[in-house]
Amino acid sequence: MKALEFRRNEARYVAAAVTSRLRPGSGARSGPLALVETDAPELPGEGWVRVKTRLAGICGSDLATVEGRSSRYFEPWISFPFVPGHEVVGELDDGQRVVLEPVLGHAARGFEPPFPNAAPGDGNDYRHLVSGDLEPGIQIGSCASTGGGWSSEFIAHRSQLHRVPDSLSDETAVMIEPTAVGVHAALRAQIGDGDTVVVLGAGTMGLVAIASLRRFTNAGYIIVGAKYPEQVELAKGLGADQVVSPGELHRAVRRATKSFLIGNDLSGGADVTIDAVGSPASIEEAIGITRPRGSVVLVGMPGRASIDFSALWHRETALLGAYTYGTETMSDGTTSTSFDMATELVQAADLGRLVGATYGLSDYEEALAHAVRSGSRGTIKVCFDLR
Repeated sequence: MKALEFRRNEARYVAAAVTSRLRPGSGARSGPLALVETDAPELPGEGWVRVKTRLAGICGSDLATVEGRSSRYFEPWISFPFVPGHEVVGELDDGQRVVLEPVLGHAARGFEPPFPNAAPGDGNDYRHLVSGDLEPGIQIGSCASTGGGWSSEFIAHRSQLHRVPDSLSDETAVMIEPTAVGVHAALRAQIGDGDTVVVLGAGTMGLVAIASLRRFTNAGYIIVGAKYPEQVELAKGLGADQVVSPGELHRAVRRATKSFLIGNDLSGGADVTIDAVGSPASIEEAIGITRPRGSVVLVGMPGRASIDFSALWHRETALLGAYTYGTETMSDGTTSTSFDMATELVQAADLGRLVGATYGLSDYEEALAHAVRSGSRGTIKVCFDLR
């Protein structure tokens, strides 16, 4: 089968880091990612099936890996060589379309779930991610045993697969996984009725967070910082009350919350800020525009950074991570899963329209370069198309 394989090669990883800083989007050419012909992964046991990829998205964490910007924190949690790709709509041997919930949870690794009907991402101990019959890997797309979506075929445990309703196009279905992250981020901060919420960034993760805030919380005024015209229009259409350029965000939050400007920070600020960028500058800005004892949710993948946390300490800000998804507890005490809620939301908000460009695997260098510059090219989501 054909696959884009990421190998352990320190020299080429460093080369990708250097060249991508000089020319963003060049990491695929200089780094350890390569298109190969390889054998399909072996099924490790009962409950595992083969999945043929139809569409596979390119996300920010994929780009960080290919461009040599990913954190060394993940090295013990993954295994080489791996095939990236975790935003996937695929097809089983019987023709049934499925969307992948990529976390290699307890069921996939042969462990008892933390509670009945737990989602793959649930649990408060991650030892199973490096244990069992599989090589280490936090999810399909970073595990040598399973393959990933950037290939013609991979394997998955049935606990990770969700049937795609006939009413959903492949383009809509491939948006379920990133939308589930947005749902989880929106609910992670426990937003109160009428809260002022800021979203930093209006790429894929920022936009699905906005849609999730409007559908699943009682947020009041939503302010978004967006760089490009396409992002501005989509943010407004998905529920933002005010969309401003990143340079105007401080002013907009100050006016909306009637705060004073003290140095670079506000005296008050938003009740909750969702950072969908994940850079050192965006994290510091998020803390500075969030009111004392408010919450900042990191949904954009951060890396190693030098950040002054004095404001976090002084303002008693809650800094929360939102990595994946799982079982969600609603305000009325009922539960659902991020994936079920995302499946509802992608259809209701027509999120398939965010898929703006597709490429074959053989055009991976062009595809990844496009994804790095997607905002400036008027695109939100770039995918590999293997149909």
